[in-house]
Amino acid sequence: MELRCFFPGFRTKALTFSYDDGQHFDRRLVEIFNRCQLKSTFHLVSGLLDQDPWVSSSEVRTLYAGHEVSCHTLTHPFLSRLPATEVMREVWFDRSKLEELAGYPIQGLSYPYGAFNSQTVETCRSAGFIYSRTTRSTGAFDLPDDFLLWHPTCHHRNAPQYLDGFLKSTRDMALFYVWGHSHNFDTDQNWPLIEDFCKNIANRPEIWYATNIEVCRYIQAVRSLVISCSGHMVFNPSAQTVCIMRDNHQCELPPGTVAEL
Repeated sequence: MELRCFFPGFRTKALTFSYDDGQHFDRRLVEIFNRCQLKSTFHLVSGLLDQDPWVSSSEVRTLYAGHEVSCHTLTHPFLSRLPATEVMREVWFDRSKLEELAGYPIQGLSYPYGAFNSQTVETCRSAGFIYSRTTRSTGAFDLPDDFLLWHPTCHHRNAPQYLDGFLKSTRDMALFYVWGHSHNFDTDQNWPLIEDFCKNIANRPEIWYATNIEVCRYIQAVRSLVISCSGHMVFNPSAQTVCIMRDNHQCELPPGTVAEL
């Protein structure tokens, strides 16, 4: 039988959120996520912090504790319109400032306005980023081929319509990726939408609730597995424990170890 891979804890599903800009509406959204014990990634424009309506630099570490702080460039330009050197400046200095505020290395971002081209992608890759989210919703629960072209499942306004299909999915690794801007809830006057969605999807044992970087690093670990010609020896060269199965034999494969299945 084929080797099967799962999310941590042999979960078959994962949910991740992604919110852009870092405006003060994030405070209410974080409270909702925390109450439901969900995780999200927040992509911040560091050059706009400390101005209204953006959050303050001083609250970044505490406000987003338990979630992920990620990049959204220094000034929020259309990266596809810029030369490579300016793209590098936008993402590098945003990363540098946010790392100081968050207190850990940052390797993720989202493209402002969803604008990118091949040069943008390769510049971000050379700057040390390992994932970046687009705004091209797929309506699917697939894992990305290239994490620097990470297309989400849907915008939050459409998330409820995909919930039933996600919960009924029978695949081993179904990923539900929801993105948006917290200020949309205020302008659209639909805060109950995200509150109800979070309540309905929370506390399900088959779902791994993770940040963007956690999902990215885990999938990279899965994809780095080295399998013998016979298919019965598996080596995990990554720094993460990976959950695998063959012939109904489950195995949590620790970093740097070989398992015989």
